[in-house]
Amino acid sequence: MRVYAIGDIHGCLEKLRAAHELIAADGGAAAQVVHVGDLIDTGPDSAGVVRFLMRGQDEGRDWVVIKGNHDRQLPNFLRDPRWIDPRASDRKPWTERDSGAGAALLSWGIEDATTRPLDEVHAEALRKIPHDHARWLDGLPIWHLTPLALFVHAGIRPGVDLRAQIEDDLLWLRKPFMDDPRDHGVLVVHGHTPVRTPEHHGNRLNIDTGAKDGGPLSAVRLDRDGAWLLTGNGPDLIEPPRAG
Repeated sequence: MRVYAIGDIHGCLEKLRAAHELIAADGGAAAQVVHVGDLIDTGPDSAGVVRFLMRGQDEGRDWVVIKGNHDRQLPNFLRDPRWIDPRASDRKPWTERDSGAGAALLSWGIEDATTRPLDEVHAEALRKIPHDHARWLDGLPIWHLTPLALFVHAGIRPGVDLRAQIEDDLLWLRKPFMDDPRDHGVLVVHGHTPVRTPEHHGNRLNIDTGAKDGGPLSAVRLDRDGAWLLTGNGPDLIEPPRAG
């Protein structure tokens, strides 16, 4: 058994295409691919990323797309432009935070979204953003479990049953998850916190390698032999820390 995963995309469509090409070369067009969220914001083509992933699913690709904290901003903005994410440290609406909203909205043809009046931007967004894009983002799952790994965007609350985990934690949590060494019962594959290269901590695997900030968009393979970073020269083993 094998499953593939792609880290935080943040509107980087060309990097997403390249990651899928690496996966197709390694596992074929029928491979299961899990995307760990943060599809939109900051990068140049959030709308293109949404279209690409929706089209792949419509064509029957075995693609799972997990919701990230950035992905819930747009649907909530369309419902209420003054909505503030309860876990955001900057207590402002989406377009007034340093969250990449301006770049995302520009990809749907809405210019100067962070400097124009909020209600004006909201009205234009309602006209220009396809309803099915917003519905699709809003309906994304917040976790995906396989025999090899549990996939979430940010992390899990340690010691809490999966069925009792809450969306705010799965989309935003860093501590205590990232500092907790316990066995979670399954490897947790996540993004949300950028690192230079995928990091295997034994109980969790972080695959957000900062695509939005000029880093690569990592594609990894998980199989019975471990976790592998896909490269143009073949897969590289991502080794967990050695005991002792």
